[in-house]
Amino acid sequence: MWRAYSDMREANYKDSDKYFHARGNYDAAQRGPGGAWAAKVISDAREGSQRVTDLFRHGDSGHGAADSRADRAANEWGRSGKDPNHFRPAGLPPKY
Repeated sequence: MWRAYSDMREANYKDSDKYFHARGNYDAAQRGPGGAWAAKVISDAREGSQRVTDLFRHGDSGHGAADSRADRAANEWGRSGKDPNHFRPAGLPPKY
């Protein structure tokens, strides 16, 4: 998951967030049941902290709710073993 996060930061590529979510969860799940479990815990914690951040920044936890749902769907997609390239944006360098 760390590699996907680092690559996302390095790529800084528009509309690539869901791809890196799916890829990080996919990579972790490929390590076995423990990896899938850890990916779920980490992903859920990140989304939970994002809701708290939204509450403090915007006064409600609904800000970005659709984006959060899309992130969770990409996380689950990757953890289930489905191809993260489903979320790959056009033009993202092949390095990623």
